[in-house]
Amino acid sequence: MVGMEDSDIPQLKPKEPVSDSVLIPKIGSQPQSVKKLPRKTPKWLLIAGGILIVLAIYLIFSFLNIYQKAKALSLEVTNLSTEAKNQNLPGVKSQLTKVDGALIKFRSSLTLIGWMKIVPYFGGFVSDTQHAANAGTHLIDATEVFLLAIEPYADIIGFAGEGAEEAGDGAKTTQERLDFLVKSIPELIPRADEISQKVSSAQKELEGIDPDKYPEKLGDKEIRAKLKEGLAIFDEVAYFAINGKPLLEASPYLLGIDSPRNYLVLFQNDKELRPTGGFMTAYSIMKVTKGKFEPVSSNDIYNLDSTYRPTIDAPEAFIKYLKGPYVASHKMRLRDMNWSPDFAESMKVFAGEAESVGIKNIDGIIAVDTQLLVYLLDVLGPIGVSGYGNFSNEIIAECNCPQVIHELESFADIEGPVVWSENEPGKIVYAPPNYDNRKKIIGPLMNSILSNAFGQPKDKLPALFEAAFKSLREKHVLFFLIDAEKQAVVESFEIAGRISDYDGDYLHINDANLGGRKSNLYVTQEVSQEILVAKDGSVEKTLTITYKNPAPYDGWLNSVLPNYVRVYVPKGSELTSSEGLEEKFDPYEEFGKSVFAGYFQLRPQGVAKVTFRYKLPFKVKGGYLLLIQKQPGTGSPLYTVSIDKTEEEFYLTTDRLLKLR
Repeated sequence: MVGMEDSDIPQLKPKEPVSDSVLIPKIGSQPQSVKKLPRKTPKWLLIAGGILIVLAIYLIFSFLNIYQKAKALSLEVTNLSTEAKNQNLPGVKSQLTKVDGALIKFRSSLTLIGWMKIVPYFGGFVSDTQHAANAGTHLIDATEVFLLAIEPYADIIGFAGEGAEEAGDGAKTTQERLDFLVKSIPELIPRADEISQKVSSAQKELEGIDPDKYPEKLGDKEIRAKLKEGLAIFDEVAYFAINGKPLLEASPYLLGIDSPRNYLVLFQNDKELRPTGGFMTAYSIMKVTKGKFEPVSSNDIYNLDSTYRPTIDAPEAFIKYLKGPYVASHKMRLRDMNWSPDFAESMKVFAGEAESVGIKNIDGIIAVDTQLLVYLLDVLGPIGVSGYGNFSNEIIAECNCPQVIHELESFADIEGPVVWSENEPGKIVYAPPNYDNRKKIIGPLMNSILSNAFGQPKDKLPALFEAAFKSLREKHVLFFLIDAEKQAVVESFEIAGRISDYDGDYLHINDANLGGRKSNLYVTQEVSQEILVAKDGSVEKTLTITYKNPAPYDGWLNSVLPNYVRVYVPKGSELTSSEGLEEKFDPYEEFGKSVFAGYFQLRPQGVAKVTFRYKLPFKVKGGYLLLIQKQPGTGSPLYTVSIDKTEEEFYLTTDRLLKLR
């Protein structure tokens, strides 16, 4: 109305909004929260989660089950080892049955996770476990066959058994046991086939295991190195088991069962290292009749050489470095005819030339070095040799070496042959010290060792077998047989000192002491190989050989070592550089290998490092195989092999095939 004030106009108040009304917020005001309905979890996600939970529970129980079965199997294997150490054949048989039962349960538990072999990464470990379990089954089968084979002869090899009555009681000597074993060889041969087949099956299973995919350590425990070591040991044992039958078949010939055998036994002094194991210091003729060993005669190699007229040209290294008799004549002496690193090749030359000085009608040559004597004395203890005193492995201060080595070196310490007067027959103009005792000691010493060894009671037999086997395995005993068929047998058993044919990477380091007294008694060797594989598969290698002589000069045993080194590598390898040699020689080829050679001197309390860099003549893909052959007569040099940031370290006690990734 006209004249009314705004304040006089009635105001309409809005009603309170209902709770379910929708409010439109004003511009610039804060929006009020809106309550949303909860969403339902998709069914597929619930199902997947349930499956994962069930799978996790399944895997937990599966792995717990496998762990329990593995733990039980480990316990039974430990018990089996204890029975074997106790030389209890019935206990071994009983425990082997328990191991077999535990292994069956373990293999059964693995079926629960067998499907995991398709899972990346983890599947490899599952597959390896199954390979190992399958190999275990084959080995148990092989062991059962072996136990059946040896049961009648258990007492012979030092085991307490139920079937050993025919072999005699515990008072039987080693010779009597050996006589019985020799008669039983024909019955053992068929068993060798069964054992070989089963061990071969186990080896094929284990070849599927790749140690390099395992961690180096698990906590404080070595994993990868232990696995590699175990597989290497098995490969070595498997080789002898698989290739043992030919040697067993040839044993009647070797042991003189069908006809007496005459062997020339060469004593190689490994303290004065030469290519096949040592300087040939003395020899003996050994007669073997129906397993009985009898030394016929022994003599000094210098006396044999004094009646020999040299006809073969000497190597340049002898003329240049060894000098001595080679200053006047460039023809090779008998005592130096083991110049070839291949023992068979050296002995072919030696046997042919020795025949001209009366070494005839021999069936073979057996070379032994001082380490065999050390291993045997470890078992036998001190022995007495009539007229020469006692010999033992006790370390003495005079040389910081076994007493037996000191005594033998004393007898062997002569320079040059005996010189007889031209005008007065029978008169000696010059005779080195001990020349008359030196040639006499070999026969009595051999007789004493053989008498002691073959007279031992049964509790010493396993240790004697181990000493003999170790000497063969480490190349302290080598065989060369005149009969070509029998020679092939000892070669197949790898006790012939041959340079092997091999298609992959190869290495053999061969050293020769050319006038350094007996310094190899103290010299050690370390070998490092760095392998670089390019993307195209081409390979470059750096080989470093470190020689150390920590002992002081004494003018008798230890002196400056003039060392002639030869390195055998794959044929066609290209030498790019070499360091540390005082004199280098052009590469050449021998035995289907390329050879890098050189000369250097190592002084007492000194170190010498020699390096060869070279390229391989082929390319590699995938796995990398390297065969390393040990020089006979050497100890156990430390080897380090590195490839693609991985490194393997080991002591080379025998030939070794490395499978690198």
